[in-house]
Amino acid sequence: MKKTILCFGDSNTHGYNSQTDGRFSEEERWTCLLDEMLGTDYRVLEEGLSGRTICFDDPLFEGLNGFTSIFQAMMTHEPLDLLIIMLGTNDVKSRFHATPQNIAKGMERLLKKAFNTTEAWRDQPNILIIAPAPIEPEYRFTFVGGEMGEDCDTKSRALAPLYEDICHRYGCHFLDAGQITGIRMHPKDHMHLDKASHQLLASTLAKKIPELLD
Repeated sequence: MKKTILCFGDSNTHGYNSQTDGRFSEEERWTCLLDEMLGTDYRVLEEGLSGRTICFDDPLFEGLNGFTSIFQAMMTHEPLDLLIIMLGTNDVKSRFHATPQNIAKGMERLLKKAFNTTEAWRDQPNILIIAPAPIEPEYRFTFVGGEMGEDCDTKSRALAPLYEDICHRYGCHFLDAGQITGIRMHPKDHMHLDKASHQLLASTLAKKIPELLD
């Protein structure tokens, strides 16, 4: 029986390609690469949505609140053996007026909801939280600067230790994507993974995940 892994995230899980304003192909996205690297005993499913937040309703766009959509995503793909959550990049936008601590509290709420969606788990809850690679300071000089607002890079860098603390308290797994050697954002907007970074993230997870599913 294949082990089912659900990847719940934003544009960096959907595979947004900032160079083309399109989407990386199935041969390039980290989710698809991970599925290939893990082999036939695993099934990796994508639930990435550009603009998705952890728990905020976006006043400009519909349906981006991760807290209100994670139940549907989990139940759509059940039974699950592992849930990967990589969110937080969009929550740093100025229009949400959230501190890093506010964002982390949202992640804690999301994590508890996923734990308590008991009917979606094959055996028991098994969750990996990935702190997204942080937005680079140069974002403010690109076309996304006005959309994102001020201090997004500073807030995004502060998320990893807060997420790690949550994972320790709740007994789930943690990965800081920003600490993967060589990972970086594409220079067009400094907030979306470049093609090589998708490969790096997939490779890192392919080594880590079998240990989480023994």
